[in-house]
Amino acid sequence: MADGTSANPGTLPSVGRQYDAGPYLPRHGGLGALRRAAAGCQGCPLFEHATQTVFGAGPAHARLLLVGEQPGDQEDRQGEPFVGPAGRLLHRALEEAGLGDEDTYVTNAVKHFKFTTAARGKRRIHKAPNLREMSACRPWLVAELRLVEPEVVVVLGATAGRALLGSSFKVGEQRGVLRPMPALGEDPSDSWPGQLLATVHPSSVLRSDDREAAFRGLVGDLSVAAAALA
Repeated sequence: MADGTSANPGTLPSVGRQYDAGPYLPRHGGLGALRRAAAGCQGCPLFEHATQTVFGAGPAHARLLLVGEQPGDQEDRQGEPFVGPAGRLLHRALEEAGLGDEDTYVTNAVKHFKFTTAARGKRRIHKAPNLREMSACRPWLVAELRLVEPEVVVVLGATAGRALLGSSFKVGEQRGVLRPMPALGEDPSDSWPGQLLATVHPSSVLRSDDREAAFRGLVGDLSVAAAALA
């Protein structure tokens, strides 16, 4: 695993059943090395049915970093985060919040698409990742955060929030408030002087009965991040 290369999955016991992506991370290298290693990740069973790993994208030292839940159907097919309907809505909200020109790194807490197939037809229906899958994938997210070191991290939805703030996180109770970036490991000092803000996932806006009000709430939360970066 030296020099930015990852372990050979064939040498790892019980591939996909250990629920730990840690052994697949490269010891050295930047985001490019992480992306290449993540392409071969078999750290949990989700790799078996997904089309590909969908890693983060954006500038290596972006001031703003957005964390979503997991890739959707279009992201899984295209290999890029936030390129489906929720992504388009998110980009519109960023524009309205004054973040359209901000260099932004976007990623997900879980890097493989989890889905169930409709009883009739081939449509793939999103299924939320469970705690074991989220925990297994967390080493990739932590590695991205450590390399980018953004000034503001925005977690979009419950899964992203739990990945960084713990299983008790609830979006409704904690959205729209800037807080110090939490420690990424057991050492409380394992962080940097950045800030974290939670808001809803854009897909929840698309599902809302009052889509306009939900969209305005998302824009309002993102405006707090914009003010922090001004």
